[in-house]
Amino acid sequence: MPLVAHSNLPSFTRLLQEGGNVLANKDAIHQDIRELHIGLLNMMPDAALEATERQFFRLIGESNQIAQFYIHPFSIPNLQRNKAGQTHVDAYYESFTQIKEAGLDALIITGANVTGPDLSSEPFWQPLIEVIDWAYENVTSTLCSCLATHAVMEFRYQQKRRPLGFKRWGVYAHNVVQRNHPLVTGVNTQFDVPHSRFNQVDHQQFVDAGLHILVESEQADVHLAVSEDQFRLIFFQGHPEYDSISLLKEYKREVINFFEHRIDSYPPFPENYLSLQAQAILGEYRDKVIVARENNQLLPDFPEAVIEPYINNTWHDSAEAIINNWLGQVYLLTHIERNKPFQDGIDINNPLKL
Repeated sequence: MPLVAHSNLPSFTRLLQEGGNVLANKDAIHQDIRELHIGLLNMMPDAALEATERQFFRLIGESNQIAQFYIHPFSIPNLQRNKAGQTHVDAYYESFTQIKEAGLDALIITGANVTGPDLSSEPFWQPLIEVIDWAYENVTSTLCSCLATHAVMEFRYQQKRRPLGFKRWGVYAHNVVQRNHPLVTGVNTQFDVPHSRFNQVDHQQFVDAGLHILVESEQADVHLAVSEDQFRLIFFQGHPEYDSISLLKEYKREVINFFEHRIDSYPPFPENYLSLQAQAILGEYRDKVIVARENNQLLPDFPEAVIEPYINNTWHDSAEAIINNWLGQVYLLTHIERNKPFQDGIDINNPLKL
C-alpha cells in the first residue's frame, strides 16, 4: 500500500521520481482503506537528515499491508542545526505538540549525532525521554534505531552502552535466534545488516534487562530485540534502513576528514562491504589523496559513480520483511484487536497475521 503525500515534504517528490509507491493526498481521501499514522522522530545531523527520511519512507512504502501510510516527521528542541537543516525542519516537520494532539499508531526514532561519551549530558536527552515516555503509553509500538536504542536502554533499563575502542563499521552476517516471533516470520534465518558505531549494548545487557533478543551476530552482537511484552518497544542496533551507498558516502566523509587533517590516519574500508574491484579502485584513489594532502593540492574527485556498480545490497529485502511484519502487527493491534488489553502483549505462540 502507498505512502500518502499529505504535505509538501521534498522526500515525497524524490521517492515518486524513483518509482516509489506514493499517492497524492487528494487521491488518498477517496480510497476505502484504513490509515496508519507513523511518526518519524528524525534526530539525524543535517548532512543525513533528508537521506534518513527517504530511507525509512522507502521501507514503509514498500510494505504490502492493507493500509495507507501517513508518515509524520518531527524533531525535538536543542538539536544543533545549520541554516539549511533548520529551514527544512521548520518548513516540513510537525511539532511534538501537534503529534501528541493528533496521535500516532507507530513511531520510529532515528539515531543522532553525539558530542561526548555520556548520553545523559547530550542536549537531546530530556526531550527524547519525554517523547519515549509519551509513546510508551500512547503508541502501539515504537521502533528505536541505533543511538535511540542505546538511550532507551540507559534511561529505561539502566543498561549503559560501552565504548568498543574502535569503530564497528561494515556489513555483518546475522542469525535469527528466536524464530517464532511474528517480527521475523518469513524472514531469512541468516541475513546481513550494516553497522556504524563506536559503542555497543551487549547481549548480556539485553538479557539482564528482561528483553527478548531476536537477531544477533557473532561479530556485531545484538541487532534486533524487543521489550518484555514482545512488541511495545523494538530495538535496532544496526542500520537496516541504509541505502546501498550509505556506507560509501560515510567512507567518503572520512576521507575528507583525513584530507582536511581532522583525523590522522587514512580510513580503513568498511568491513564485508566493498568488492575486490571497488577496493582496487579506492586503493588507487587513496594514493592520490595522500599525495595531494602532502603537497597541499586539491582533493581529487571521489570515484563514487565508478564504485557504485560494484556494491551489492545484501540486507534490504530482510529489512523490508521485518518492517512489513512490524506494520502488520501494528495494523492488527490498532484496528482489529482494540478490545484486547495491550499490556497482554503479543502471544508469540499464536502470532497475529493478516
